[in-house]
Amino acid sequence: MLRRTLTRLATTLVTLFGVAVIVFVVIRVVPGDPIAMMLPPMATAEDIGRLRALYGLDESIAEQFLIWLGGVLRGDFGTSITMRQPVLGLVLGRLPATLELSVMALVIAVIWGGALALIGTRFRDGRAEAAIDVGNGMALSVPDFLWGLVLILLFGVLWPVFHISGRVSPSLELPFTTDFYLIESVLRLRFDLWADIVSHMFMPAVALALPLAAIIAQLLKQSLKETMHLDYVTLSRTKGYGETHVITREALPNAVLPTLTLVGVQFTFLIGGTVIIERLFSYEGLGNMAIDAVINRDLPLIQGIVILFALIFTGVNLVVDLLYTVLNPRLRHA
Repeated sequence: MLRRTLTRLATTLVTLFGVAVIVFVVIRVVPGDPIAMMLPPMATAEDIGRLRALYGLDESIAEQFLIWLGGVLRGDFGTSITMRQPVLGLVLGRLPATLELSVMALVIAVIWGGALALIGTRFRDGRAEAAIDVGNGMALSVPDFLWGLVLILLFGVLWPVFHISGRVSPSLELPFTTDFYLIESVLRLRFDLWADIVSHMFMPAVALALPLAAIIAQLLKQSLKETMHLDYVTLSRTKGYGETHVITREALPNAVLPTLTLVGVQFTFLIGGTVIIERLFSYEGLGNMAIDAVINRDLPLIQGIVILFALIFTGVNLVVDLLYTVLNPRLRHA
């Protein structure tokens, strides 16, 4: 177990280094000069040169990378070209909003997809299972941003029950000391704020959750149907237990392991999907900031956001891999 953990950690570090190299090189070879975008048209060549030197863009790509990497190892990701603030502070300030949205979408997807899988297994080979399969197919065939547009039209325009933009209403007083608004509103027992925050998060979270819920429902239902034919499940039936008890107490604990791995992998894609969804709902998260950084060619900010996303992706995959090993005795004792 220790050897497996150390191997995965080493692989994670190599992956992060590779991502850093690729992103650093790619964003510097694409057309466009971020310094020229910052200065007015009447700026002289000397003005451009001084600003390029200030941000270290007058060096070769290899020298720029080594300087940047040395700063990252010290916890300094540079200064945003457009916002003139430290990148690390900007990124960490927006990260809680994206994490809360992603976790809420994951919870919705797991509950929704798990319930559909259990219902489809309980009433397998019938109309209920066929209807669930059709619904899953529809959820998978429509991208999350299109679900977002549909939700805005239905519950933001035709029947306006949820907010369609922002993270919290500007008229509310925010007594928060952290950027985890949803969590802190509960801890402070400010359920008025909590309801407003959820109202802003609900539609983007559902738009993100629908495709993932369909994937979870399909995989878990298939795993459950395969498990229902095993000997220990048949033995449970002979003891007189009902079908619902057999599914939830006997089949589900073993059938859920493949789904656990899928949820971990898909969660990383779900976080990546927040980029478009946050823009669509004007949600003040990391994805929305990433689009602004790309539009403005803010190289240090782009690098910081991508490295943070890569760190989250590799970290989640590492945790899921180790958790799967702990929960699966065959791998734990291999």
